[in-house]
Amino acid sequence: MASITPKRIRQFIKPYRVEPGRRVRLPRDFDPTEVTRDASKAEKKEALASGVELLAEYQARLAAQDTVGVVVVLQAMDAAGKDGTIRHVMSGVNPQGVEVNGFKTPSSTELDHDYLWRYQRKLPARGHIGIFNRSHYEEVLVVRVHPQFLAGQRMPPKSKKGDVWKRRFREINDWEHYLTDQGYRFVKIFLNLSKEEQRRRFLARLDVPEKNWKFSANDVKERAYWDDYQKAFSEVLSNTSTEWAPWYVIPADDKPFARVVAAGVLADTLIDIDPRYPTVSTEKRESLASVKVELEAEAPEGAAPDPIEVELAEKAARKARKKTGKKAGKRKKS
Repeated sequence: MASITPKRIRQFIKPYRVEPGRRVRLPRDFDPTEVTRDASKAEKKEALASGVELLAEYQARLAAQDTVGVVVVLQAMDAAGKDGTIRHVMSGVNPQGVEVNGFKTPSSTELDHDYLWRYQRKLPARGHIGIFNRSHYEEVLVVRVHPQFLAGQRMPPKSKKGDVWKRRFREINDWEHYLTDQGYRFVKIFLNLSKEEQRRRFLARLDVPEKNWKFSANDVKERAYWDDYQKAFSEVLSNTSTEWAPWYVIPADDKPFARVVAAGVLADTLIDIDPRYPTVSTEKRESLASVKVELEAEAPEGAAPDPIEVELAEKAARKARKKTGKKAGKRKKS
């Protein structure tokens, strides 16, 4: 399994992208059990490490540029691995530039506002990555599967008439389009878990003492609505995968593989944004050069005036030797 690199990444994630306008029917159109069978667990781990390293580099640029905010939307059935995906994929980034928000049953205050209000309030600042562990799509998923939740939302009666879901799809698309115009980018991931794998993971939470805390009786109750959720997810994917905010359906039965794909999707977005470090004015550079001369003059006897400069030169030399070695290896194979 090839390591995640800017050149390979888009081709790697392409099969999981929901093309705008495509009619999706789950589970027929996306296989949750899919996995790269020619890759070992160690190779998947190595690929994830490459992706995490790439993410760290681009996140640093994103924060320095401070003009674009990234919203990662994670949706899935219970036990699909949302928390683990966040923990592994974001393991190498600066925690100061990442915020994770989960959205449970809305509070009384939240119900006193429009249904997108609580999500708008949690958008990340420019230069940051905001992760929505469940998101505004709950408003067209769990609320659709359980109509009593819609009845409990404090909206005028006329707002609950007609095709509520078609209207909400349009409103959500418009909201995401507006935010995209304002400098936000959406990374929408659906972790596609099979019903049998969910059953297995629930049993693990019951049989393994260290996992007991993860189990909730409500999860099993929601499992009874599996087919309804599959239909609701199919509608969401069909109606809200847009050019400005496409969905990616990632097979989630194999956790290591799912994390590699998720890292790839996020990395691809950051690569496309191509954030750059701010350039420094000529006046500022002259000032920095003056400060550098002063610091170099303070070097103790026997120490390099600028040890960082030496380290950077050595690092560049190692990188060049590594690149030369790879080219030599390719020539031998050919």
